[in-house]
Amino acid sequence: MEYQGSTNRKLRWLEYGHVDGGHVTVIGLTGGIASGKSTVANYFSSLGHKVIDADLLGHLAYEPDTQCYARVVEEFGTEIVATDRTIDRRKLGAKVFGDSRALKRLTDIVWPEIKKLAKVEIDQAKSGEPGRLVVLEAAVLIEAEWQDIVDEIWVVTVDKETAISRATSRDGATREAVESRIASQISNEDRLQMADVNIPNNSIENDLYQTLDREISSLNQRRAQA
Repeated sequence: MEYQGSTNRKLRWLEYGHVDGGHVTVIGLTGGIASGKSTVANYFSSLGHKVIDADLLGHLAYEPDTQCYARVVEEFGTEIVATDRTIDRRKLGAKVFGDSRALKRLTDIVWPEIKKLAKVEIDQAKSGEPGRLVVLEAAVLIEAEWQDIVDEIWVVTVDKETAISRATSRDGATREAVESRIASQISNEDRLQMADVNIPNNSIENDLYQTLDREISSLNQRRAQA
């Protein structure tokens, strides 16, 4: 991964790939659709920090023969099970789409399991090099109330029109579909009420990387003063 405008990628890794302090700092990284969470997560990873993707953990939670799998099938019926015994996510999605009570029944099962899996990975990472960060990338970090397993919450924000433009271009979705997804999520204002750090991302990627470099330096200062 190349970062335009960086004078030297190795120097950037040396400067921002380490955080001072005697213990691992866990960042909860969140944001709305097309905010650039994955771009931020990839940047942390390029610096050598540990990134945990909650979406991938969600797929693990649905795997056959797990407790979460059994509870979801019990709650929503065997018709959501495909011939290969995996949960058909489209059939499950159809059962909860537009039904807030059904969606809550699902998230009450799945979110705690994802949190449990994330905590295992965080604990494993803490046994590694103390100077590295652990970043939990999770779109639903705040909604799922996972704040207690992170040290800081970093929110990536983008204005609505930029998000719509990015999502329609990236996903081929209609404007109406993207607006519906934005409306179904909590607002940037709600996220920022819980945030320790705001990462605005309305401009070019190199501006985003420079913002991240500054915030990592600020984190270093906070850790040194703690």
